[in-house]
Formats: sequence, C-alpha cells, structure tokens
Amino acid sequence: MDAIITGDIVNSSKVSAAVWLAALNNELATMGQTPGDWQIYRGDSFQLLVPHAEEALFLAIRLKAVLKTIRQLDLRMAIGMGAIEFRSPQITASNGSAFLFSGEKFDLLKQEDIRLAVKSGHKEFDDDINLLLRLALRTMDNWTVNEAEIVHLKMLRPDLSQTELGKIINLKQNTISDRLKRAGYKDIIAVDSAFRKKLNQYL
Repeated sequence: MDAIITGDIVNSSKVSAAVWLAALNNELATMGQTPGDWQIYRGDSFQLLVPHAEEALFLAIRLKAVLKTIRQLDLRMAIGMGAIEFRSPQITASNGSAFLFSGEKFDLLKQEDIRLAVKSGHKEFDDDINLLLRLALRTMDNWTVNEAEIVHLKMLRPDLSQTELGKIINLKQNTISDRLKRAGYKDIIAVDSAFRKKLNQYL
C-alpha cells in the first residue's frame, strides 16, 4: 500500500519564498526524487509519494517540524492511503485511490479547521487516527521555533542521545530534554506507533 501526502504552506505570503522553499525542497529531497516522487506546484503546494504507507505519518510530522522552524509558518497536509494505478514521470500526473483520498481529505481541511488528517477509505481506521491527530495537533500546532527544531533533529537522528543532540546545536542536555517535553515528543511518537499498528490491522 502506498500513501500520498498533499499539502500546502500556511501563511506562505508572510515569509520570503526563498526561505521556505529552500527548507521544503531540502526536506523533500531526503524523501525521494523530484518530479516522480514529489513536486512543489501552484506556488506553495506539494505532493509526496510514500511507497510504504506506514512511514507516511512520521514523514508528515517531520515536514511540519521543519517548516515550523521558520517563524509564522506551518503546513496543512492530508495523507491518502491506497493504490497507485498509474505512475507518471511527474507525481502530479499520476493517479489512483491514494491520490483520490489524499485530494478529497485535503479539500476538507480548511472546513474542518485541522492541519493534518488521513483518509484510507476505512472509516473506523480514519476516525480513530484522526481523533488522535486532533489531540496531538493541539501541541504540534503550537510548537515554538526552538521546539520544532529539536523535534525535527530528533526525528532525523532518533539513535542519538539528548547529550549527543545537544552537541549538534550547542545546547545542554537538560535544555534538549525540556524542549522535547514541551513539544510533546513522546506522545507524538506514540501516535505514530498507533498509526502503524492500526494500519496493519485494518489494511
């Protein structure tokens, strides 16, 4: 099963495009090749193909974290899970149920006043995960720049201790610990674990 993340940048007009475009490009480049795996289009929108659907939420949270390291910015994203029936050299020309679900859910995000949600076509799975995401977003939507920075770094290097992470960004271990706690990192990783577990059960 594949996943498609469809997203756009919240408040993109408030920050120079050169700043957020570089951050988004660099992060997406670690997740696949453009234009087949990801593309930025219509200015501040993007799509990303995740070949293993269980990784989709983790990558979406990583993307959110890196954009929130830029003051005033955030991401609005919908994760669609299903089949890819036609794979084009450009992701925006590909199609299948994963694209359909992602696009349908993305179109509802503003109406539902939420910035991250999933759609798989399995109502019970979607309801369960979207409830967890609503709760997690109460914290994630309010990350400070410093909190987003350490969440992003920890997601990139989960193998490193807090002391080792601190050496990378020149902070003491207790500062790293405090920021991860304020960012709700353990709870967010627990939501990702629940997503992976339920995905295997339902799909």
